[in-house]
Amino acid sequence: MIKSFYHFLMKFRHPKPKDAISVFANEAYLDHSFPKISQEYNEVSSYLEFNGHYLESMTVFDEAWELYIHSETKHHS
Repeated sequence: MIKSFYHFLMKFRHPKPKDAISVFANEAYLDHSFPKISQEYNEVSSYLEFNGHYLESMTVFDEAWELYIHSETKHHS
């Protein structure tokens, strides 16, 4: 079963974020409207464009999404 992007992102949560992805994970955790079960790039991306005020740049999301895709590809090949 493929994890949702949110589920994947939560492994980057950290009490003292070391990088932009950790900050993103911490903030997404606090965002109760985040699309938690989505595995779709367009759905998550659209949500963040309108609601991701905490995201320093959409580039951070794109980097996290690439990590997500690579991790899921490894698990399912």
